[in-house]
Amino acid sequence: MSKSKETVGLIATGAIIGIIAIVLMANGNPGNMGFCIACFIRDTAGALKLHSAPVVQYLRPEVIGIILGSFFISLATKEFKVRGGSSPAIRFFLGLMISIGALVFLGCPLRMVLRMSAGDLNAWVGLIGFVAGVYVGTLFLKKGFSLNRSHTLSQAEGTVMPIFQLVLLAILVFAPTALAFSEKGPGSMHAPLALSLCLALVVGVFAQRSRICQAGGIRDVIMFKDPTLLWGSLALLVVALIANLVNGSFNLGFTGQPIAHTEWIWNILGLFIVGLASTFLGGCPMRQLVLTGTGNTDSAITYVGMLVGAAFAHNFGLASSGEGTTPNGRIATICIIVILLALGSWNSKKAQA
Repeated sequence: MSKSKETVGLIATGAIIGIIAIVLMANGNPGNMGFCIACFIRDTAGALKLHSAPVVQYLRPEVIGIILGSFFISLATKEFKVRGGSSPAIRFFLGLMISIGALVFLGCPLRMVLRMSAGDLNAWVGLIGFVAGVYVGTLFLKKGFSLNRSHTLSQAEGTVMPIFQLVLLAILVFAPTALAFSEKGPGSMHAPLALSLCLALVVGVFAQRSRICQAGGIRDVIMFKDPTLLWGSLALLVVALIANLVNGSFNLGFTGQPIAHTEWIWNILGLFIVGLASTFLGGCPMRQLVLTGTGNTDSAITYVGMLVGAAFAHNFGLASSGEGTTPNGRIATICIIVILLALGSWNSKKAQA
């Protein structure tokens, strides 16, 4: 694919995701949260009763849709290739740490962009941490950081997670009483199931075809001076900004933002974790879901890590709220940063040995 076609595809994908996010918010999803991978995985963990926080429990069809959309299109284009075995334990814990960092900030990189487009200056502050995390990650990549090579696996390995998503969807549709549902708070706010699922399938298809990735866009600019991947995020920002201005939901400022806090240092550090861990993994949270759909079992393990991390964050009081961060969350943030820096140093030395 030529650079010009790739750029057009990324711009189209970013624009489509921006429009879909606005549509989902207009139809019930929480404010500035038309799409948030970390938040939706957290809600799903609550619905599966992995945590008991009553305000964030809903099995989000958006997560299911992204994975299945990527799965179906990769089958259709013969790009479904089952690979894995690249440091699975490390990838699991990187996913876990991404969830904790994102829930300290209150959003993944995708929600960060949506918050930015709605005038939330806390997200612009958080962007500093995300870029810094990716930058530090590129320093480790240049020193030889590696999570080892993946290997070709059986077809059954790659279809486990898409099939699991179909099972979750069946439970949501036919046996909802087996799940936990929030009666108030963000978990109680959602667009109709069919709308959410269909639009998420579209996102999964376009995201798989374009390879859009928030972390990858910044990484490529820093390492290769190549802005191609970044065009997707920029298009998402511009389209969502225009939509917010048109529908009157643009609110410039630090305070009064939906599901956000103003503790700037922890917004920065939370997204620093997400940026650094995503660079180690080779993709942001949304990219991990998309790769899961294409048969990448390493990304599937990362997704499971994010699911467990979201539950861990709420079970142990690490997640922030609109009122701010928690003492446990602040301690966990510092500890995770130290662990990530140690991991980067150790794996870089190992790769050079």
